Amino acid sequence: MQSQRALQGFVLGAVFLAIGLVVAFAAAYAVTDGQIVELAQVALLHLQLREHQSELFAPYGQGEGRIRFRIPPGADAAAIAASLFDANLIRDRQLFLDYARVEGLDRRFEAGVYFLNQTLSIAEIAPLLTDSSSSHILFRTIEGARIEEIAALIDSKGLFGFTGPDFLETVQAGADLPSDFAGWAGIAEGASLEGFLFPDTYQLPPDISPVALRNFLLGTFRDRLGDQLRADALAQGFTIHQIVTLASIVEREAVWREEHDDIAAVYRNRLAINMKLEADPTVQYGLQGARNGWWPNITRADYRQVLSPYNTYLYAGLPPGPIASPSLSAIQAAIYPAESNYFFFRAACDGSFFHNFAVTFDEHLANGC
Repeated sequence: MQSQRALQGFVLGAVFLAIGLVVAFAAAYAVTDGQIVELAQVALLHLQLREHQSELFAPYGQGEGRIRFRIPPGADAAAIAASLFDANLIRDRQLFLDYARVEGLDRRFEAGVYFLNQTLSIAEIAPLLTDSSSSHILFRTIEGARIEEIAALIDSKGLFGFTGPDFLETVQAGADLPSDFAGWAGIAEGASLEGFLFPDTYQLPPDISPVALRNFLLGTFRDRLGDQLRADALAQGFTIHQIVTLASIVEREAVWREEHDDIAAVYRNRLAINMKLEADPTVQYGLQGARNGWWPNITRADYRQVLSPYNTYLYAGLPPGPIASPSLSAIQAAIYPAESNYFFFRAACDGSFFHNFAVTFDEHLANGC
């Protein structure tokens, strides 16, 4: 009888204890707004992740090329994990989600553009996606490049949110040019912006548009040229468009920057007496990529057979516009050429890529190899 009462007391106590635990848990749940369950789940995930350390810190692969990755506004952690998986940046979506949750990152992911690569692990990628402010596109445009080559560079990087052809639409002949810049530079309506996309290394915002990129390059050109160079060009009777046209030829002719002044002097001397410039790069430009390249080798026959207004073997004076993006050095040389009587130059025979200069045609012939 006593044992039965003891059993009943034990059962009753257990019931009261269970009720107390339920009440205590309910109270704790209410007080912590459900965080106690979250903490328990996170603690369990933390234990489970210990078994996946090698996977967490292993890169997806060896590809070092940067991949443009965008988190749209409102995307949750699951959507981000799925996008990372589709972009071949992670191998396990659930592992990414579990790690982000344990580290408290899943609620801190920030909409924006990021540049990632396959050498990063889940443990490295997850914290990166909480701050897009440091993302930028490193973009280098080179001296002597055509606008088509700049467009190809945009495509080759794969980091922009637009294509090379999209950019070309803003700078090629017939594009709607910014009137203030066109007036400042003396660019005729309907002309292209060839030559005015200043060659330099740029850090660009990841969401930059084709028009914004165009304006950024034009703004840099105007800043780097400055007021004095423009004033001196105008005082000599040249527009900036004409100076850049001449400078672009100098840029394509010279391999070494120290020859810019002398090469510019040859062309300025020829312009002064209405002598044809006879510059090979203008013939190459006139081919417009017809020979599987923008700057193909040409022959003497091309001097007469390439029917283009850019062919300075056929037409005297400057061509209709620039043929490439000149450096500041070439622009300065076009405005301030060397003081010389040279009318000719040709490549030296020693393979140095320097040139021999001559006053007369006979001297020019004597410089041949």
